[in-house]
Amino acid sequence: MSRHCPRLVFAALRGSAGKTTLSVALAAALKRRGAAVVPFKKGPDYIDAAWLALAASHPCYNLDTFMMGREQVIRSFSRHAPGDSLSLIEGNRGLYDGMNPEGEHSTAELAKLLHSPVILVIDCDKVTRTTAAMVLGCRGFDRSVDIRGVILNRIGGSRHEAIVRRSIEDHCGIPVLGAVPRMADILFSERHLGLIPPQEHDRIRQALGKAADIAGDYLDLGSLTGIAESAPVWEDHAFSVLQPGDKTGREQVTIGVIRDGAFQFYYPENIEALVDSGARVLEISAMTEKKLPPVDALYIGGGFPETQAGLLADNGAFRRSLRDAAEHGLPIYAECGGAMYLGESLTVGDKHYPMVGFLPIAFGMEKRPQGHGYTLLNVERENPFFPVGTGLKGHEFHYSRILSWREGEGHLAFRVKRGIGMDGKRDGLCRKNVLATFTHLHALGTPQWAEGLVDSARRYHAGRQEGAPSVMHLPPGHQEECS
Repeated sequence: MSRHCPRLVFAALRGSAGKTTLSVALAAALKRRGAAVVPFKKGPDYIDAAWLALAASHPCYNLDTFMMGREQVIRSFSRHAPGDSLSLIEGNRGLYDGMNPEGEHSTAELAKLLHSPVILVIDCDKVTRTTAAMVLGCRGFDRSVDIRGVILNRIGGSRHEAIVRRSIEDHCGIPVLGAVPRMADILFSERHLGLIPPQEHDRIRQALGKAADIAGDYLDLGSLTGIAESAPVWEDHAFSVLQPGDKTGREQVTIGVIRDGAFQFYYPENIEALVDSGARVLEISAMTEKKLPPVDALYIGGGFPETQAGLLADNGAFRRSLRDAAEHGLPIYAECGGAMYLGESLTVGDKHYPMVGFLPIAFGMEKRPQGHGYTLLNVERENPFFPVGTGLKGHEFHYSRILSWREGEGHLAFRVKRGIGMDGKRDGLCRKNVLATFTHLHALGTPQWAEGLVDSARRYHAGRQEGAPSVMHLPPGHQEECS
């Protein structure tokens, strides 16, 4: 089925060129004008996606051909991109930067897959006429990439803008659709490799309002919208429609999701997958609630627990209730920051904070990344959620490392084929019904994840109903128990 589907890809020549800020600005400005925007983010990213979601007042979905595969990217885009909204897709890194010299999994390849026009954001700091050569190079490098316009960022003044604008328009035949000056008070600051999460920003609405003002003042919103409207009709192929999981005759279970200022890294598709598989999702705060509410399983995502370590440590009642639930067999899946929270302690600088104390590991924060990039894992040992032999694709990004490990409790279930994991060779610490990993998974690329978590929740729920002892509930085909 063919349908109208306005869409744009925002790309750049490199990271930190202002692409995220201007994508957020465009979404905020269009929303202010009453337009509907559905944001998407290319590549493994939670923070940029969170800002885009706030700017558009709509969930931001991930489009990553490495983690999800091309078919799942098309399916997800078909599901989430309505024809009455503008789909704004923010790329990552440089336009043609991929995993190999062929540019596999690059923003350019995503733009071609989605048949989407591309807008290039050019950082013009300390450069004038050379910008035309940059644009010409991007345009000529792959003519099947539909580059339709350029936005100039960090312009030094009217003379600077005039030279750059004329150079591009005379030599490239591509319109300049905005020129944004250097700004010291844009309110978006960075940490590590991206923006500070909005949950930690003390002036969110002010920042979004400023972003909308920037787009309104310096971007040609009418032309940008027109280019999006001119995108080719979208073909909803037979395989493109995602169907919810079969819930017929199956009792709904409750899966808790810890979401607060410390734990923010969740792909909305992961939450959707749990619901599609028959779960009711209950959001929980580890910072403010005094007791873990009754749930049949728990999902603790990543985030920055180090920035909230004091509050997490001070909430001893919640930590104790969570540790007790884990000891009694509650299925828990924890990623990165969630794994750190389940450990014995977290060291930040010269301060040591007690954590849940269920995993026999003490974590510490370093000044440089300890793991960064895509990961490939193979499930080699028993665990609550994945059959042995399952291949997993994900990503890791953490500044934490293991300071000490009390031996004899739990085992590592995953072999690392690409990435760092917990010790350079293994990841996925399993103890009782808990599986903790440095790797973040995407549900559309790993459908076994939601199925395994919901199935474990059902087994745990049934066991509680029958008064069964709290033991490891392995996926079908397993016979052993975790220690």
